[in-house]
Amino acid sequence: MLGELISRILVMIFGYAYPAFECYKAVENNRAGIEELRFWCQYWILVAILSVLERVGDAFISWLPMYGELKLALFIYLWYPKTKGTDYVYDAILRPYVAKHEIDIDHKLLEWRARAWDLALFYWKNCTELGQSAFFQVIHYVASQSGRSGGNSGSERTTNRAISETTKSKIVQLRPPKETEYVHIDEASFAEPALKQDGVANPEGGILNQARQRLRRFKPLN
Repeated sequence: MLGELISRILVMIFGYAYPAFECYKAVENNRAGIEELRFWCQYWILVAILSVLERVGDAFISWLPMYGELKLALFIYLWYPKTKGTDYVYDAILRPYVAKHEIDIDHKLLEWRARAWDLALFYWKNCTELGQSAFFQVIHYVASQSGRSGGNSGSERTTNRAISETTKSKIVQLRPPKETEYVHIDEASFAEPALKQDGVANPEGGILNQARQRLRRFKPLN
């Protein structure tokens, strides 16, 4: 058995690349007959149908042994000059079936196309509304965040200003008052002399007492 990767590469080469090149030569050849062009048109019709069926069938029958090799053999059978299986498959299977159900197929295709268009418009409208709502939510979020940051900065500035003013006032209050200078009077120097033995006071003692009383009433210096 060939590996899955190798079989896919061979299908791409012998099922698509080589037939596409042969079809190109038939189109560019001025001497190409109508039968050759018709053959390649039939081949690509069958390849398109097989590609659609392959998307569905791979999920169910890809587990079969030699599935890739059988698919490669089918593509080669369709275009190989000695077999030219395209003529047989197209004339014996595809054309009778399509001719019998052509009207129904046309109606189904038109109906599916209309539904697909309505579905595309529906999703486009919903996506547009969701995009607009998401955009406005982002704008509102950014505006709220900027306003919150501005309010926080303003409150922080006010708080810092109040703290600085309070600190300054405390500094002013904590400044010590001006020292008051006082005149110290040594009362010992103005001590009243002792009375005489005869009980008469010394006249100098009265003068000293008056000076001492004046000094006591002396106001402190600022």
